[in-house]
Amino acid sequence: MNLGTYLTRSARYWPDATALVCGERSWSYGELDGATNRLASALVARGLRPGDAVASLAWNRGELVEVEFALYKAGLTRAPINARLGRGEIEHILRYAPVRVLVFDAEHREDALAAIAAAGTGCVPVLLDEGEEPDTTTDAAPDATAVLGYRALLGEAADAPVAVEVDEDAPCVLNFTSGSTGALKAAVQTFGNRVANMRKQLMSDESRPGPGTRYLACGPITHATGMTLLAGVFGGSTTHVLPSWSAEAFVDTVEKERITATFLVPAMINMVLAHPDAAGRDLSSLTSVRVGGAPISPQRLRDAVRFFGPVVAQGYGLGETTSVVAGLSSQEIAHAVADDPELLQSCGRAMYDTEIRVVDDAGRPLPPREVGEVIVRGPDCVREYWQEPELSAQTFRDGWVHTGDLAWMREDGYLFLVDRKKDMIISGGFNIYCTEVEAALYEHPGVQEVCVIGVPDEKWGEAVKAVIVPRPGHALTADGIAAFCAERLDRFKKPKTVDFVGELPHNRNGKLDRKAVREPFWAGADRRVN
Repeated sequence: MNLGTYLTRSARYWPDATALVCGERSWSYGELDGATNRLASALVARGLRPGDAVASLAWNRGELVEVEFALYKAGLTRAPINARLGRGEIEHILRYAPVRVLVFDAEHREDALAAIAAAGTGCVPVLLDEGEEPDTTTDAAPDATAVLGYRALLGEAADAPVAVEVDEDAPCVLNFTSGSTGALKAAVQTFGNRVANMRKQLMSDESRPGPGTRYLACGPITHATGMTLLAGVFGGSTTHVLPSWSAEAFVDTVEKERITATFLVPAMINMVLAHPDAAGRDLSSLTSVRVGGAPISPQRLRDAVRFFGPVVAQGYGLGETTSVVAGLSSQEIAHAVADDPELLQSCGRAMYDTEIRVVDDAGRPLPPREVGEVIVRGPDCVREYWQEPELSAQTFRDGWVHTGDLAWMREDGYLFLVDRKKDMIISGGFNIYCTEVEAALYEHPGVQEVCVIGVPDEKWGEAVKAVIVPRPGHALTADGIAAFCAERLDRFKKPKTVDFVGELPHNRNGKLDRKAVREPFWAGADRRVN
């Protein structure tokens, strides 16, 4: 198996077609294939073999796509590092993987070299930016290995095809995510997992990539946003990479480049809907707007359909499943808006060769409409965390991924997420799901964004708190919010307190950071339950 052969084949089919665009630069399929061959050859010539890891640390740029496909061709393991991680976390990844080569941009140079020196693993630093003179020392890392220039590295080899054979069960990507303790862990996505992910996307009726597809990658392409790259190359589509996210950059790019497909997390949807000029822009080229990465409220889904048209779909997946495992198509969402409002709360049904169950604490399947943990299995599902046997044993059992997500399933197979196990509020013995309260609050026309958390309460153990970002021009009050919720929620689910803020924190992937919102209210507590 070698995933890079799909790029080589597409370069033969469409050598002059545009494969990739980022900023002012573009790559034809022929150019992208040649660059990735050169990088793969250079890495192999330096002694890297299947099983060795290569990491990247940079903001969105086209060279990250070159790196990804070069590693496919060389049969190497990719360890993408979130560009917002701190120096200690970078060092942890370099030592933990261990990483043989770290590719980074000028903005991350100081952190990268300091982490390399601290890790002490002999990792080779490669600087992406042209015009930067490589050197052997920095104030942050005086003992660092000599820095290689990325273009110089590509110049070491020819662009002859490279396709190192690997086993489908070999590690392809170490997908780093934070655990419940905050420590980084890596889901081991195999080459076979990645093929299964590609196959799902190519089987999609409404977002199948092809030569006419122009996909806009808005978030970090090292993570969920970039999961379409392999299928896009297979199908001969054009990928536009947004160097940095903003609602204005999004609408500008969609309008100018006539983008046909994109993926947005709910926080991005909120920002686009709140942008004052967005409604007047021509976004009619969009035929597929996929929403995922976090739950989206029914009201925001309605707002998105009203804004983009009947092209909005949503999906549910996680790093441990490589792919989206459940999906709600644009046709299903349109039906839900018109005739089945309950369905707007669903993340869809199991997709293609995926199996999904909702089980109790003993792992027994639950009947329809009873809340339990979501477990998943299929060819795209991960089997282990990297060098974490105990954590792996907890999460991956009997061929199933235990997601830690709570949900119920409707009689017709639609899955309804209600919360993360660790985010559920227990107040006076009642289970309260943050997302249910948030969904009610999003129906308020003055609420732009909201985060619901549990805070310590002497009488009830935990109490419901809402932290709200008001829409511009709306003067919200705690009493007004309480009255609004009283019409929509059971008494024990209503927020007991409400805070209004200018903005809410988001994590490195643009998702609402519930942990950061909760932390000040639990400071000094021995545990995060009460």
